Amino acid sequence: MRSILLNLIFVVAFMAWPSGGTFAKQAGRQGARRAAQAEAKSTEPFDPHDLNGVWLLRTPYAGLSNQPPPLTPWGQTKFMANKPGYGPRAVPPALGNDAIGNCDPIGFPRNLFSPSRPVQFIQLPNELMQVFQYHSVWRQIWTDGRSVPKDLDPTWYGFSTGKWDGDTFVVTTVDLDERTWLDHFGNPHSADMKVEERYHRTDHDTFELVVTVDDPKTYMKPWVSDKKIFKLNAQQQLDEEYCVPSEEQFFNQHTRDVAGGKAK
Repeated sequence: MRSILLNLIFVVAFMAWPSGGTFAKQAGRQGARRAAQAEAKSTEPFDPHDLNGVWLLRTPYAGLSNQPPPLTPWGQTKFMANKPGYGPRAVPPALGNDAIGNCDPIGFPRNLFSPSRPVQFIQLPNELMQVFQYHSVWRQIWTDGRSVPKDLDPTWYGFSTGKWDGDTFVVTTVDLDERTWLDHFGNPHSADMKVEERYHRTDHDTFELVVTVDDPKTYMKPWVSDKKIFKLNAQQQLDEEYCVPSEEQFFNQHTRDVAGGKAK
């Protein structure tokens, strides 16, 4: 009797359970609904001169592009001195000299290229401010027509000015500290580098960015990036994400130490 009852329960459950085809139809309907919602949102009215919001890079390549221009002799020397923990020239992180391993500033434009860490844009009357989640770094882009001060000392994120060219926001940055890298592959730059960013908002949820590095001391010609796609982040806030030197040192000693040694 118990066996018959169990069989009946199994048959009823099996008949009530959706078939593979039903699952496929349900998944298809859900996918179509999400696509329709995304399309409807992307066609919402927007001001192309409004970049306010929290944005997240959706282009996975963490750098300018994978086709750098030829290096000058000075650039080649700098490049060989850099020891990244990623890419074709990777060394064990404990033996590398990437600034990120010591919680040093990663600098600009490298901080633009993280597909997992959002950046907030805040437009003010005389400037556009970018706040980067990683290290909680803020960057000022002056929009009041001021000129670059003379005899500036190089800094981690440089001096930036911006203006609108039609619907494209054009930013020029100079006076960047040459100790930083352009990306996590160890591509270098000099203090003479000039960086141009071109931001173009294409719909309510999207803007495109093209970055051009002009550094004749390091590269034989300007380096133009791939087109970077940023999307409005659903979570319109930044999380706290500091690189804490004491924690990073502990991680270096216990995880990145290729000899497996412990802190002495």
